[in-house]
Amino acid sequence: MTNDNALIIESAISFLLLLIQVPATAILLSRLLKGPTRYPPIEPQQPTPELLGRVSVVVPTLNEALRISPLLAGLSQQSYEVREILVVDSNSNDGTPDLVKAMQEKDPRFRLMTDDPLPSGWVGRPWALHNGFLYSSEASEWFLGLDADIQPHPGLVAGLVKTAEAQGYDLVSLSPQFILKYPGECWLQPALLMTLLYRFDPAGINTQQPERVMANGQCFLCRRSVLAAVGGYSSASSSFCDDVTLARNIAVQGYKVGFLDGAKVLKVRMYEGAMETWKEWGRSLDLKDATSRSQLWGDLWLLFAVQGLPLLIILTYLLISLPQQTRLIASLPVFPFFLLGLNLFLLVIRFGMLMAIAPSYDRHTAKGGWLFWLSPLADPIAVLRIFLSAFRTPREWRGRKYI
Repeated sequence: MTNDNALIIESAISFLLLLIQVPATAILLSRLLKGPTRYPPIEPQQPTPELLGRVSVVVPTLNEALRISPLLAGLSQQSYEVREILVVDSNSNDGTPDLVKAMQEKDPRFRLMTDDPLPSGWVGRPWALHNGFLYSSEASEWFLGLDADIQPHPGLVAGLVKTAEAQGYDLVSLSPQFILKYPGECWLQPALLMTLLYRFDPAGINTQQPERVMANGQCFLCRRSVLAAVGGYSSASSSFCDDVTLARNIAVQGYKVGFLDGAKVLKVRMYEGAMETWKEWGRSLDLKDATSRSQLWGDLWLLFAVQGLPLLIILTYLLISLPQQTRLIASLPVFPFFLLGLNLFLLVIRFGMLMAIAPSYDRHTAKGGWLFWLSPLADPIAVLRIFLSAFRTPREWRGRKYI
Protein backbone atom coordinates (compact mmCIF):
# COMPACT_ATOMS: atom_id res chain seq x y z
CA MET A 1 0.00 0.00 0.00
CA THR A 2 1.40 3.37 -0.99
CA ASN A 3 1.80 6.20 1.50
CA ASP A 4 -0.91 8.17 -0.31
CA ASN A 5 -3.40 5.32 0.03
CA ALA A 6 -2.51 4.88 3.69
CA LEU A 7 -3.09 8.58 4.32
CA ILE A 8 -6.47 8.43 2.57
CA ILE A 9 -7.56 5.48 4.69
CA GLU A 10 -6.28 7.13 7.87
CA SER A 11 -8.13 10.33 7.04
CA ALA A 12 -11.35 8.46 6.28
CA ILE A 13 -11.22 6.54 9.56
CA SER A 14 -10.43 9.75 11.43
CA PHE A 15 -13.37 11.51 9.79
CA LEU A 16 -15.77 8.70 10.79
CA LEU A 17 -14.50 8.76 14.38
CA LEU A 18 -14.94 12.54 14.47
CA LEU A 19 -18.55 12.11 13.33
CA ILE A 20 -19.05 9.80 16.32
CA GLN A 21 -17.16 11.85 18.89
CA VAL A 22 -17.85 15.52 18.13
CA PRO A 23 -21.63 15.49 18.86
CA ALA A 24 -21.06 13.38 21.98
CA THR A 25 -18.40 15.83 23.18
CA ALA A 26 -20.83 18.71 22.72
CA ILE A 27 -23.45 16.92 24.83
CA LEU A 28 -20.89 16.13 27.52
CA LEU A 29 -19.72 19.75 27.70
CA SER A 30 -23.32 21.00 27.93
CA ARG A 31 -23.72 18.90 31.08
CA LEU A 32 -20.37 19.63 32.67
CA LEU A 33 -20.80 23.38 32.20
CA LYS A 34 -23.79 23.23 34.57
CA GLY A 35 -21.46 22.23 37.41
CA PRO A 36 -20.69 25.73 38.75
CA THR A 37 -24.42 26.44 39.26
CA ARG A 38 -25.21 23.26 41.20
CA TYR A 39 -26.56 23.21 44.75
CA PRO A 40 -23.65 22.82 47.21
CA PRO A 41 -23.12 19.59 49.18
CA ILE A 42 -25.60 19.34 52.03
CA GLU A 43 -24.30 19.74 55.58
CA PRO A 44 -25.24 17.89 58.77
CA GLN A 45 -27.61 19.99 60.86
CA GLN A 46 -29.08 20.00 64.32
CA PRO A 47 -32.81 19.25 64.52
CA THR A 48 -35.30 21.90 65.53
CA PRO A 49 -38.59 21.32 67.37
CA GLU A 50 -40.80 21.40 64.26
CA LEU A 51 -39.01 18.28 62.97
CA LEU A 52 -40.19 16.13 65.89
CA GLY A 53 -41.25 12.70 64.64
CA ARG A 54 -41.36 13.74 60.98
CA VAL A 55 -39.35 10.84 59.50
CA SER A 56 -39.82 7.06 59.24
CA VAL A 57 -36.62 5.26 58.27
CA VAL A 58 -36.81 1.92 56.42
CA VAL A 59 -33.80 -0.35 55.89
CA PRO A 60 -34.08 -3.48 53.67
CA THR A 61 -31.72 -6.29 54.70
CA LEU A 62 -30.66 -9.70 53.49
CA ASN A 63 -27.55 -11.19 55.11
CA GLU A 64 -25.96 -7.86 56.02
CA ALA A 65 -24.33 -8.85 59.31
CA LEU A 66 -20.82 -8.00 58.15
CA ARG A 67 -21.60 -4.40 57.27
CA ILE A 68 -24.79 -3.19 58.97
CA SER A 69 -23.33 -2.25 62.37
CA PRO A 70 -22.09 1.24 61.30
CA LEU A 71 -25.56 1.99 59.92
CA LEU A 72 -27.34 0.90 63.10
CA ALA A 73 -24.98 2.96 65.25
CA GLY A 74 -25.31 5.97 62.96
CA LEU A 75 -29.11 5.80 62.96
CA SER A 76 -29.19 5.62 66.73
CA GLN A 77 -27.27 8.91 66.78
CA GLN A 78 -29.98 10.68 64.76
CA SER A 79 -32.18 12.82 66.96
CA TYR A 80 -35.92 13.24 67.55
CA GLU A 81 -36.70 13.98 63.90
CA VAL A 82 -36.65 10.18 63.43
CA ARG A 83 -39.92 8.69 64.64
CA GLU A 84 -39.09 5.04 63.91
CA ILE A 85 -36.49 2.84 62.24
CA LEU A 86 -37.97 -0.20 60.49
CA VAL A 87 -35.52 -2.91 59.46
CA VAL A 88 -37.28 -5.13 56.94
CA ASP A 89 -35.38 -8.40 56.83
CA SER A 90 -35.79 -11.00 54.08
CA ASN A 91 -35.05 -14.08 56.21
CA SER A 92 -31.35 -13.51 56.73
CA ASN A 93 -29.42 -16.50 58.03
CA ASP A 94 -26.20 -14.75 59.04
CA GLY A 95 -27.26 -13.12 62.30
CA THR A 96 -28.48 -9.81 60.87
CA PRO A 97 -31.75 -9.93 62.90
CA ASP A 98 -29.78 -10.50 66.11
CA LEU A 99 -27.79 -7.31 65.55
CA VAL A 100 -31.02 -5.37 65.03
CA LYS A 101 -32.59 -6.88 68.16
CA ALA A 102 -29.53 -5.93 70.20
CA MET A 103 -29.83 -2.34 68.97
CA GLN A 104 -33.57 -2.36 69.69
CA GLU A 105 -32.81 -2.97 73.37
CA LYS A 106 -30.79 0.26 73.42
CA ASP A 107 -33.03 2.35 71.16
CA PRO A 108 -36.80 1.60 71.11
CA ARG A 109 -37.21 3.37 67.78
CA PHE A 110 -35.85 0.26 66.07
CA ARG A 111 -38.38 -2.30 64.86
CA LEU A 112 -37.56 -5.57 63.14
CA MET A 113 -39.99 -7.13 60.71
CA THR A 114 -39.82 -9.84 58.07
CA ASP A 115 -41.29 -9.17 54.66
CA ASP A 116 -43.81 -11.54 53.13
CA PRO A 117 -42.66 -14.16 50.59
CA LEU A 118 -41.50 -12.47 47.40
CA PRO A 119 -44.40 -12.32 44.90
CA SER A 120 -43.95 -13.02 41.22
CA GLY A 121 -42.89 -9.91 39.32
CA TRP A 122 -41.12 -8.29 42.26
CA VAL A 123 -37.40 -7.80 42.92
CA GLY A 124 -36.38 -8.27 46.54
CA ARG A 125 -35.22 -4.77 47.38
CA PRO A 126 -38.28 -2.80 46.23
CA TRP A 127 -40.50 -5.48 47.81
CA ALA A 128 -38.82 -5.01 51.21
CA LEU A 129 -39.05 -1.23 50.93
CA HIS A 130 -42.69 -1.46 49.88
CA ASN A 131 -43.46 -3.56 52.97
CA GLY A 132 -41.63 -1.07 55.15
CA PHE A 133 -43.64 1.78 53.64
CA LEU A 134 -46.95 -0.05 54.26
CA TYR A 135 -46.09 -0.72 57.91
CA SER A 136 -44.54 2.65 58.67
CA SER A 137 -46.42 5.25 60.68
CA GLU A 138 -48.89 7.38 58.74
CA ALA A 139 -48.08 10.21 61.15
CA SER A 140 -44.63 10.61 59.58
CA GLU A 141 -44.42 13.17 56.79
CA TRP A 142 -41.25 11.75 55.27
CA PHE A 143 -40.15 8.24 54.25
CA LEU A 144 -36.39 7.65 54.24
CA GLY A 145 -35.01 4.50 52.65
CA LEU A 146 -31.42 3.64 53.60
CA ASP A 147 -29.25 0.74 52.47
CA ALA A 148 -27.43 -1.42 54.99
CA ASP A 149 -23.99 -0.36 53.74
CA ILE A 150 -24.54 3.33 54.54
CA GLN A 151 -22.55 4.99 57.34
CA PRO A 152 -24.52 8.12 58.29
CA HIS A 153 -23.03 11.08 60.12
CA PRO A 154 -24.94 12.63 63.04
CA GLY A 155 -27.21 15.31 61.63
CA LEU A 156 -27.79 13.52 58.33
CA VAL A 157 -31.57 13.21 58.64
CA ALA A 158 -32.10 16.73 59.99
CA GLY A 159 -29.89 18.22 57.27
CA LEU A 160 -31.61 16.19 54.57
CA VAL A 161 -35.15 17.10 55.63
CA LYS A 162 -34.34 20.78 56.11
CA THR A 163 -32.72 20.94 52.68
CA ALA A 164 -35.64 19.15 51.03
CA GLU A 165 -38.18 21.50 52.59
CA ALA A 166 -36.15 24.64 51.92
CA GLN A 167 -35.74 23.70 48.24
CA GLY A 168 -39.31 22.43 47.83
CA TYR A 169 -38.35 18.84 46.94
CA ASP A 170 -40.90 16.05 47.08
CA LEU A 171 -38.15 13.48 46.67
CA VAL A 172 -34.42 13.90 47.18
CA SER A 173 -31.60 11.37 47.20
CA LEU A 174 -27.90 11.75 47.91
CA SER A 175 -24.63 10.69 46.37
CA PRO A 176 -22.33 9.40 49.17
CA GLN A 177 -18.64 9.45 49.90
CA PHE A 178 -17.25 6.07 48.82
CA ILE A 179 -14.87 4.16 51.07
CA LEU A 180 -12.11 2.40 49.13
CA LYS A 181 -9.84 -0.25 50.64
CA TYR A 182 -8.11 -2.37 48.00
CA PRO A 183 -5.93 -1.54 44.96
CA GLY A 184 -8.21 -3.02 42.29
CA GLU A 185 -11.28 -1.09 43.39
CA CYS A 186 -9.26 2.14 43.74
CA TRP A 187 -8.52 1.76 40.03
CA LEU A 188 -11.85 0.44 38.71
CA GLN A 189 -14.56 2.00 40.87
CA PRO A 190 -13.97 5.65 39.85
CA ALA A 191 -14.08 4.64 36.18
CA LEU A 192 -17.45 2.97 36.71
CA LEU A 193 -18.73 6.00 38.61
CA MET A 194 -17.63 8.19 35.71
CA THR A 195 -20.04 6.34 33.41
CA LEU A 196 -22.85 7.90 35.47
CA LEU A 197 -21.30 11.36 35.67
CA TYR A 198 -20.89 11.52 31.90
CA ARG A 199 -24.49 10.50 31.20
CA PHE A 200 -26.36 12.75 33.63
CA ASP A 201 -26.36 16.26 35.03
CA PRO A 202 -24.11 16.88 38.04
CA ALA A 203 -25.53 16.25 41.51
CA GLY A 204 -27.23 19.44 42.67
CA ILE A 205 -28.69 20.39 39.27
CA ASN A 206 -32.48 20.39 38.91
CA THR A 207 -32.96 18.21 35.84
CA GLN A 208 -36.05 19.31 33.93
CA GLN A 209 -36.56 16.14 31.87
CA PRO A 210 -38.09 13.30 33.94
CA GLU A 211 -36.42 10.67 31.77
CA ARG A 212 -32.99 12.12 32.68
CA VAL A 213 -33.60 12.27 36.44
CA MET A 214 -30.96 10.53 38.55
CA ALA A 215 -31.44 9.01 42.01
CA ASN A 216 -29.60 6.89 44.56
CA GLY A 217 -31.61 4.47 46.68
CA GLN A 218 -28.85 4.21 49.27
CA CYS A 219 -30.29 7.40 50.77
CA PHE A 220 -33.75 8.15 49.37
CA LEU A 221 -36.08 10.65 51.06
CA CYS A 222 -39.65 11.03 49.80
CA ARG A 223 -42.78 12.72 51.12
CA ARG A 224 -45.06 10.00 52.41
CA SER A 225 -48.06 11.53 50.64
CA VAL A 226 -46.21 11.42 47.32
CA LEU A 227 -45.15 7.81 47.79
CA ALA A 228 -48.73 6.89 48.66
CA ALA A 229 -50.02 8.69 45.56
CA VAL A 230 -47.86 6.53 43.26
CA GLY A 231 -48.65 3.26 45.05
CA GLY A 232 -45.45 2.94 47.04
CA TYR A 233 -42.79 0.93 45.22
CA SER A 234 -45.29 -0.96 43.05
CA SER A 235 -44.38 1.04 39.93
CA ALA A 236 -40.75 -0.12 40.33
CA SER A 237 -41.57 -3.66 41.43
CA SER A 238 -39.61 -5.50 38.74
CA SER A 239 -36.74 -3.04 38.42
CA PHE A 240 -33.17 -3.83 39.40
CA CYS A 241 -32.58 -0.06 39.58
CA ASP A 242 -35.78 0.65 41.51
CA ASP A 243 -34.45 3.95 42.87
CA VAL A 244 -34.09 5.56 39.43
CA THR A 245 -37.27 3.92 38.11
CA LEU A 246 -39.35 5.21 41.02
CA ALA A 247 -37.78 8.68 40.94
CA ARG A 248 -38.55 9.06 37.24
CA ASN A 249 -42.11 7.83 37.71
CA ILE A 250 -42.57 10.42 40.45
CA ALA A 251 -41.02 13.16 38.30
CA VAL A 252 -43.41 12.31 35.45
CA GLN A 253 -46.29 13.05 37.83
CA GLY A 254 -45.03 16.62 38.19
CA TYR A 255 -43.34 16.31 41.58
CA LYS A 256 -39.99 17.96 42.22
CA VAL A 257 -37.15 15.44 42.37
CA GLY A 258 -33.60 16.28 43.43
CA PHE A 259 -30.26 14.49 43.47
CA LEU A 260 -27.71 16.19 45.72
CA ASP A 261 -24.13 15.76 46.88
CA GLY A 262 -24.16 14.02 50.27
CA ALA A 263 -20.43 13.35 50.68
CA LYS A 264 -20.37 15.41 53.90
CA VAL A 265 -23.21 13.52 55.60
CA LEU A 266 -22.82 9.86 54.67
CA LYS A 267 -20.26 7.31 53.59
CA VAL A 268 -20.75 3.93 51.96
CA ARG A 269 -18.69 0.77 51.73
CA MET A 270 -20.36 -0.95 48.80
CA TYR A 271 -18.28 -3.90 47.58
CA GLU A 272 -15.14 -5.76 48.59
CA GLY A 273 -12.53 -5.52 45.87
CA ALA A 274 -12.50 -5.03 42.11
CA MET A 275 -14.14 -8.32 41.16
CA GLU A 276 -17.18 -7.78 43.38
CA THR A 277 -17.41 -4.17 42.18
CA TRP A 278 -17.31 -5.36 38.56
CA LYS A 279 -19.97 -8.02 39.13
CA GLU A 280 -22.41 -6.38 41.53
CA TRP A 281 -22.28 -2.67 40.75
CA GLY A 282 -21.48 -3.01 37.07
CA ARG A 283 -24.67 -4.89 36.27
CA SER A 284 -26.99 -2.14 37.47
CA LEU A 285 -25.18 0.97 36.19
CA ASP A 286 -26.71 0.71 32.71
CA LEU A 287 -30.11 1.67 34.25
CA LYS A 288 -31.91 -0.21 31.47
CA ASP A 289 -34.94 -0.92 33.70
CA ALA A 290 -35.60 2.82 33.99
CA THR A 291 -34.64 3.77 30.45
CA SER A 292 -36.27 3.57 27.03
CA ARG A 293 -34.45 1.57 24.38
CA SER A 294 -33.62 4.65 22.34
CA GLN A 295 -32.27 6.47 25.38
CA LEU A 296 -30.19 3.44 26.36
CA TRP A 297 -28.62 3.31 22.90
CA GLY A 298 -27.96 7.05 23.07
CA ASP A 299 -26.21 6.67 26.43
CA LEU A 300 -24.11 3.78 25.13
CA TRP A 301 -23.06 5.85 22.12
CA LEU A 302 -22.05 8.76 24.34
CA LEU A 303 -20.01 6.57 26.71
CA PHE A 304 -18.31 4.82 23.82
CA ALA A 305 -17.46 8.14 22.17
CA VAL A 306 -16.23 10.24 25.10
CA GLN A 307 -15.06 7.70 27.68
CA GLY A 308 -14.28 4.47 25.87
CA LEU A 309 -12.46 5.76 22.78
CA PRO A 310 -10.10 8.59 23.85
CA LEU A 311 -7.46 6.49 25.56
CA LEU A 312 -7.56 3.85 22.82
CA ILE A 313 -7.19 6.44 20.05
CA ILE A 314 -4.29 8.19 21.77
CA LEU A 315 -2.48 4.92 22.49
CA THR A 316 -3.03 3.75 18.90
CA TYR A 317 -1.46 6.90 17.58
CA LEU A 318 1.49 6.75 19.99
CA LEU A 319 2.19 3.06 19.49
CA ILE A 320 1.43 2.62 15.78
CA SER A 321 0.93 5.76 13.74
CA LEU A 322 3.70 7.90 15.18
CA PRO A 323 6.54 5.31 14.99
CA GLN A 324 5.55 4.31 11.47
CA GLN A 325 5.22 7.78 10.07
CA THR A 326 7.76 9.61 12.28
CA ARG A 327 6.10 12.94 11.71
CA LEU A 328 5.26 15.87 13.92
CA ILE A 329 1.71 16.45 15.10
CA ALA A 330 1.63 19.70 13.16
CA SER A 331 2.26 17.80 9.91
CA LEU A 332 -0.65 15.39 10.34
CA PRO A 333 -3.41 15.46 7.72
CA VAL A 334 -6.34 17.62 8.87
CA PHE A 335 -8.76 14.90 10.09
CA PRO A 336 -6.19 12.83 12.04
CA PHE A 337 -4.86 16.09 13.51
CA PHE A 338 -8.30 17.14 14.78
CA LEU A 339 -9.04 13.61 16.00
CA LEU A 340 -5.89 13.47 18.08
CA GLY A 341 -6.52 16.97 19.43
CA LEU A 342 -10.11 16.14 20.37
CA ASN A 343 -9.11 13.02 22.27
CA LEU A 344 -6.31 14.77 24.10
CA PHE A 345 -8.93 17.36 25.10
CA LEU A 346 -11.27 14.59 26.30
CA LEU A 347 -8.46 13.04 28.33
CA VAL A 348 -7.79 16.42 29.98
CA ILE A 349 -11.49 16.65 30.84
CA ARG A 350 -11.34 13.15 32.30
CA PHE A 351 -8.47 14.02 34.64
CA GLY A 352 -10.23 17.26 35.55
CA MET A 353 -13.32 15.24 36.48
CA LEU A 354 -11.14 12.92 38.55
CA MET A 355 -9.90 15.89 40.58
CA ALA A 356 -13.48 17.10 40.97
CA ILE A 357 -14.72 13.78 42.41
CA ALA A 358 -11.72 13.21 44.70
CA PRO A 359 -13.65 14.58 47.76
CA SER A 360 -16.28 11.89 47.09
CA TYR A 361 -13.77 9.20 48.06
CA ASP A 362 -12.35 8.17 51.42
CA ARG A 363 -8.96 6.62 50.62
CA HIS A 364 -7.29 7.17 53.98
CA THR A 365 -7.01 3.46 54.80
CA ALA A 366 -6.88 2.17 51.21
CA LYS A 367 -4.05 -0.04 50.02
CA GLY A 368 -2.76 1.35 46.75
CA GLY A 369 -4.90 4.46 47.04
CA TRP A 370 -2.65 6.18 44.46
CA LEU A 371 -4.26 3.95 41.81
CA PHE A 372 -7.29 6.22 42.05
CA TRP A 373 -5.34 8.71 39.93
CA LEU A 374 -4.79 6.07 37.25
CA SER A 375 -8.47 5.18 36.98
CA PRO A 376 -8.79 6.83 33.52
CA LEU A 377 -6.79 3.84 32.27
CA ALA A 378 -9.76 1.67 33.30
CA ASP A 379 -12.26 3.68 31.23
CA PRO A 380 -12.45 1.29 28.25
CA ILE A 381 -13.07 -1.60 30.65
CA ALA A 382 -15.75 0.35 32.52
CA VAL A 383 -17.55 1.21 29.28
CA LEU A 384 -17.33 -2.44 28.21
CA ARG A 385 -19.00 -3.41 31.50
CA ILE A 386 -21.92 -1.09 30.79
CA PHE A 387 -22.33 -2.58 27.31
CA LEU A 388 -22.29 -6.14 28.70
CA SER A 389 -24.85 -5.28 31.37
CA ALA A 390 -27.14 -3.39 28.99
CA PHE A 391 -28.03 -6.56 27.11
CA ARG A 392 -28.29 -8.99 30.03
CA THR A 393 -31.08 -9.43 32.57
CA PRO A 394 -29.76 -10.39 36.02
CA ARG A 395 -30.60 -13.93 37.10
CA GLU A 396 -29.33 -13.55 40.64
CA TRP A 397 -29.24 -10.56 42.98
CA ARG A 398 -28.19 -10.39 46.60
CA GLY A 399 -28.58 -14.14 47.07
CA ARG A 400 -31.95 -14.38 45.33
CA LYS A 401 -32.43 -16.15 42.02
CA TYR A 402 -34.76 -14.76 39.35
CA ILE A 403 -36.01 -16.76 36.41
